[in-house]
Amino acid sequence: MKIKIDPFVLSILIVVLLAYLFPEFGGESGPLPLATIGSIGISLIFFFYGLKLSPEKMKSGLKNWKLHLLVQTCTFLVFPLLVLCFYPLIHTEDDRNIWLAFLFLASLPSTVSSSVVMVSIARGNIPSAIFNASISGLLGIIITPLWLGLFLNAAATNYDLGDIYGKLLLEVLAPVILGLLLHRYWGKFAQEYNRYLTLFDKTIILLIIYKSFCTSFEEKVFSSINGVDLFVIGTAILALFYLVYFLTGFFSHQLGFSTEDKITAQFCGTKKSLVHGTVFAKILFQGSASMGIILLPLMLFHSFQIFAISFIATRLARRKEDS
Repeated sequence: MKIKIDPFVLSILIVVLLAYLFPEFGGESGPLPLATIGSIGISLIFFFYGLKLSPEKMKSGLKNWKLHLLVQTCTFLVFPLLVLCFYPLIHTEDDRNIWLAFLFLASLPSTVSSSVVMVSIARGNIPSAIFNASISGLLGIIITPLWLGLFLNAAATNYDLGDIYGKLLLEVLAPVILGLLLHRYWGKFAQEYNRYLTLFDKTIILLIIYKSFCTSFEEKVFSSINGVDLFVIGTAILALFYLVYFLTGFFSHQLGFSTEDKITAQFCGTKKSLVHGTVFAKILFQGSASMGIILLPLMLFHSFQIFAISFIATRLARRKEDS
């Protein structure tokens, strides 16, 4: 099987390299208003997200409630609980930052486009994939800050849950609601130009990643991370992905799901959204210099989940054709 490098993953690597070479352009004192561009871009991303959501499809998708419950439970409960098991092993501030990055990853919603595409390739339950991926993004607006708040509040940081929800309401939820209200008028336009809207989303995400890593490199945040740490982080990401993947498959079998529903549960229940993660990190951590570390496990997980699920989807599709 020929391995293809996802263009977006390659773009992320290039952006991180540029941040390392030219941190002065994206830092707090840089000449470019990246913070303002990012804030406006975030609102537009979620406006288009709402514009593409079909209320009719959302209503019809509620029927397969066991599948939806399993996917959302794995996304917002199983993932974080697995990471919580390692909380007693934290002994230093560096350990805590890396663990928080994993908790942030674990509490994020699922992806939308890639989940649906991979389910389609594997010939799973596509309508349920669309519903779960869409509803996951909305639930994440509420659930992700709650998980982080349990530990950031206890650390006496500037994490004000009321302020966080205010920003999420203004920059994320309000644009989504506005998009939903305008779906009947502009929904077809959004679907027709979805390719360009996706390109816009990725461009904004790359700008936010660039700014985050510029700040982290300027503050020398990564000086505490060595090759051993990176190996441990990478190994933990692989273990986390496969553990949730097999747990989701086990529960699907216990619930008597069809092959199509099992595929949807495993593909949607193991994904984490880089788009939501980058946006939420900007709001939840409010430009902290440690944002680079916070985003590091998420970016590695994003790259691996694309590779792993692509391989699995291709294998499942081939098996379907042979049978």
